[in-house]
Amino acid sequence: MDEQDNGGAQGSDAFANGADQAPAAGLISQYVKDLSFENPNAPAIYQNETPPEINVQFDIGANQVGEEVHEVVLKIEVRATSNGQTAFITELSYAGLFGLRNIPAEHVQPFLLGEGPRLLFPFARRVVSDAIRDGGFPPLVLEPIDFNALFLQQAQQQGIQFGDGQVGHA
Repeated sequence: MDEQDNGGAQGSDAFANGADQAPAAGLISQYVKDLSFENPNAPAIYQNETPPEINVQFDIGANQVGEEVHEVVLKIEVRATSNGQTAFITELSYAGLFGLRNIPAEHVQPFLLGEGPRLLFPFARRVVSDAIRDGGFPPLVLEPIDFNALFLQQAQQQGIQFGDGQVGHA
């Protein structure tokens, strides 16, 4: 067996001054910020045999809440109507706190508005599905969304370019 140690001491000269200059991004915590479920036409709506028409809207926001901490809020609104009546309305604001250290400024917004929502979405989708199921309707499983591609598309429409077009690889 080779006695050479290639473990933790390797590369330690780069941090001899105690400063860690490597870029780092991480999810600190995630939480339901606001959740609403409305069933305004119960119990009559349960007698309606026509499947509801579902309309889903998304909105993403981000703001800095600390020196190296940003909050990303993924808002999902689901409206279901059947025969002109509202079956249900679900509104969710699902948030995550992201720690960003040594990230170049041009990569912060693409990370927060592309990669951040991508990481939060599976958990937000479960909350929405559970709320709808708990409201007496079949659970709604939202299809996956490519938030990075949506961010790039929106940025291009606004005439903004982000380097090599890579988003979320901070």
